[in-house]
Amino acid sequence: MREANILTVRKKLKPAPFILLALTVFLTAVFLAPVFFAVISAFKSNGEILKNPMSLPTSIYLKNFQDLFAQSDFVTAIKHSVFLTVVSEILIVCIVPLAAYAMERRQTRVTKIIYTYFLAGMMIPFHLYMFPLFKEMKLFGIFGTLAGPVTCYISGSVAFGSLLYCSFLKGVPLEIEEAAEIDGCNPFQTFWQVTFPLLGPCTASMVVLNGLGIWNDFLMPYLALPSDRAKTITVEVYSFVGQYSARWDIVFAGTVCSIVPALIIFILLQKYFVKGITAGAAKG
Repeated sequence: MREANILTVRKKLKPAPFILLALTVFLTAVFLAPVFFAVISAFKSNGEILKNPMSLPTSIYLKNFQDLFAQSDFVTAIKHSVFLTVVSEILIVCIVPLAAYAMERRQTRVTKIIYTYFLAGMMIPFHLYMFPLFKEMKLFGIFGTLAGPVTCYISGSVAFGSLLYCSFLKGVPLEIEEAAEIDGCNPFQTFWQVTFPLLGPCTASMVVLNGLGIWNDFLMPYLALPSDRAKTITVEVYSFVGQYSARWDIVFAGTVCSIVPALIIFILLQKYFVKGITAGAAKG
């Protein structure tokens, strides 16, 4: 009887959940450690950071943020980051759902080829076509302007956006659109007035994913915008890292300033973001 009870207890105490929990805690600590280090370093002097990087600040040192705005055109960098993110997101939300809707609802040989072409573009890394892309931007006269990165962000989001929206559209009943057409709506009105409101979670996922990527992007603004003027937040922060010296206190202050807006947007849209990803995966 005693041995039977021991076997019953052993069956109840399965090691898998504890292993998964320990692994989750470990990975959480690994991913949060750089954020924690950046936050505590933002409120320390440069000497204190170099002397003991992992220690907590002995006092709240706010001169980092004053020097950040005094020694750089950080306000203009914020405006550029906001402009690139907001304008790109608006145009992405206006263009990508329409493309996905056309490919999903009008499945012909041409639309299937276009869809496959978009998906194939996801397999090519950006660094492989980076320099030809810049030459093309110069050809169209948008290199060195904010229009250049915006155009690249829009074109770069079409592939994944089409995949996400097409997967989500599979779960939208055709009867709803047919009823709208009977009521006199043309295809354009049917999409924007009937179908698009049902794609809210999918749109939120697109906004969060692309917004975070554009806001934190470094390479495109660094290479495509003029070097003699303020660029974006990430590039402006990088300017304080030199070959022989670095103002790490200002770097981490700027990093915290760039994290806060993105974190707020993600928290506000987190519910819709998770719902859109899971729903798209299930319906695809």
